[in-house]
Amino acid sequence: MASHDQSYTAGETKERTQEKMENTMDDVKGRAEDAKEKARESKDSTGSYLRDKTDAAKQKTSDTTEAAKQKASDTTQAAKEKAEAGKEKTGSLLQQTGEKVRSVARGTADAVKSTFGMATDEDDKPTSGRD
Repeated sequence: MASHDQSYTAGETKERTQEKMENTMDDVKGRAEDAKEKARESKDSTGSYLRDKTDAAKQKTSDTTEAAKQKASDTTQAAKEKAEAGKEKTGSLLQQTGEKVRSVARGTADAVKSTFGMATDEDDKPTSGRD
């Protein structure tokens, strides 16, 4: 009978050991699934963080580029306006200089004609109206 009791006890021990092993395996599987899920969440969180940072960097770059374009446009416009004003001033100055040269030339021609007696009645009239 001893061998029968020993067989029975060995069988019970084997069942308990198998049960404990299954419980341990289930526990390990559960922990592995939890770790896997946590890793997935961490990955998603990291990806989201990096995506947000990348988007922020893109936006900042875009804003900086737009500001540079606007500044260049403003500078170009100011230079264009200054050049136009300079052109108008130069044109006016040249016109005034031309009129002065013409007036001096007329006066000189009238003086030479008068000196050599070549002046006509029309040349003897004051030249202030011709200027």
